[in-house]
Amino acid sequence: MTNQSPLSSRGRLVPTLPKGDVLGTYDTYFEAQAAVDRLARADFEVKKVSIVGSDLKTVERVTGKLTWGKAAGAGAASGAWFGLFFGVLLTFTATTGVFQYVFAAVIIGAGFGALFGIVTYAINRRTRDFTSTHQVLASKYEIIIDPSLTMKAQDVLSRPETH
Repeated sequence: MTNQSPLSSRGRLVPTLPKGDVLGTYDTYFEAQAAVDRLARADFEVKKVSIVGSDLKTVERVTGKLTWGKAAGAGAASGAWFGLFFGVLLTFTATTGVFQYVFAAVIIGAGFGALFGIVTYAINRRTRDFTSTHQVLASKYEIIIDPSLTMKAQDVLSRPETH
């Protein structure tokens, strides 16, 4: 006996791949998204449409060299945001000097953040001396659709787009 429900017996979602017909295959997510947008503009039932990325790759783009200054600056910026959040929370209990609490919390947060950034950089310095961004990209994107709607969707996508 197979369980057709996306929920397990404990009520948690179980990840499953959508099943149905492949309406189209695209090189980029934005091309697949544009096709689904065309269906949506044609009042198509898009709740039965999925975009599935296949052949995933991790892409790390190096953005620069990491230095002591950059490590301290990034830590200070992060700490300042945390300090701002904490300072705003303090204003709920303060009766006077509200802006002084916020300003002090931002300065203290930036100081601790810079210190933490420098310590982290000192520990990791020989293993990672650069900054980067990470992305997970698919090599192809397929639009999967309920088989009962395939012909209607093909008809919508085959028509010239009107603006």
